[in-house]
Amino acid sequence: MNYKITHKTEYSYNHPVNLCYNEARLTPRNYAYQHCSDSQLTVDPEPAECRERQDFFGNTVHYFTIQQPHNQLTVTVTSHVDVSGRGRQRNFAEHSAWEDAHLQLHTDSDPEILEIRQYILSSPMIPARPELHAYAEQSFTKGRSLQEAVEDLSTRLYNDFTYDSYFTTIATPLADVLKYRRGVCQDFAHLGIGCLRALGFAARYVSGYIETNPSPDKEPLAGTDASHAWFSVYLPQLGWVDFDPTNNQIPADRHITLAWGRDYADVTPLKGVVFGSGTHELSVSVDCKRENF
Repeated sequence: MNYKITHKTEYSYNHPVNLCYNEARLTPRNYAYQHCSDSQLTVDPEPAECRERQDFFGNTVHYFTIQQPHNQLTVTVTSHVDVSGRGRQRNFAEHSAWEDAHLQLHTDSDPEILEIRQYILSSPMIPARPELHAYAEQSFTKGRSLQEAVEDLSTRLYNDFTYDSYFTTIATPLADVLKYRRGVCQDFAHLGIGCLRALGFAARYVSGYIETNPSPDKEPLAGTDASHAWFSVYLPQLGWVDFDPTNNQIPADRHITLAWGRDYADVTPLKGVVFGSGTHELSVSVDCKRENF
């Protein structure tokens, strides 16, 4: 599938901001199942400095600074992405018991496995909690394959938790999501990762987009496709496999990957430091259109 994605972020300040430093992780990744042929970052007002780099996880990061007074900041990223083949990944999954996969992950000295182990550890937004272990182990019955166990875990998260965009913020602790069984895609991704790490498996956070389908009698509305998040688990002999607990899906060609890391803090789409006073309003819109060639 070929997509044109326009991600627009607008900050409006009630008092002028004199200086700001920002980082954007809004360029879709290139990897086995996805190719970003072009991505353009536009900032208004024009930045005094703009640089591009790769972070520790291989995500593209744009750093920019604005050194003039401004009451509004607009960041627009337009990307062209081709996603193909990920739907076939499931057909090649290994079927060994999760116990065997766990043993290999913790004893194999292969360089790839050694690097993967960083994703077993707790991270700033996903601390180790006994409740996560208790919830996860229900899916990991004796002899079950790792993929089947993770699918069951993802389905339980979908059924047991309510999507509520008003309940959580970026700063809401995972303990509150567990207690009240409510949250959004970011929270459900964190839950899945925390459950898997509690059992000693490697899991990472994935940010991106999902193409949404309008009803048959309506045209797609601009800006209705939102940023999305899901998690990925490492399966020995296969590699990383994505799971979307918010929609109870294994992502295929309608999921577009932006960035991945240990948790949301590693892949925040846009963050920065502002020197000024007062409050601000934030508006974010994402337009994800399928292109035919």
